[in-house]
Amino acid sequence: MAGGKRTPEERARKRAHDLVGLYWHITTYVIVNAFLWGLDWVTGGGLEWAFWITIMWGIGLLFHIAAYLIDDSRFEDRAYERFLAEERERETSVLDDQSVEG
Repeated sequence: MAGGKRTPEERARKRAHDLVGLYWHITTYVIVNAFLWGLDWVTGGGLEWAFWITIMWGIGLLFHIAAYLIDDSRFEDRAYERFLAEERERETSVLDDQSVEG
């Protein structure tokens, strides 16, 4: 419900949903990377390629964490309000111009 006023219940539900998504991402990251590191060690005799997967996926995970902490919904709401005010002002000025001409 971007741009509208959200109820406290809606905001709480969204935050809980986002947090659960973040926990799933972290859990998947740890489990899959542990498996890949083990596989890399067993098959290659050392750690050769799993390191790079962990680093790249870790960067993505950091962006996910940052997005959760920043809570872009508040940013989106502020941007919506600003753009709506600009559009209303533009519409008002067009109507004023038309009334002067007519």
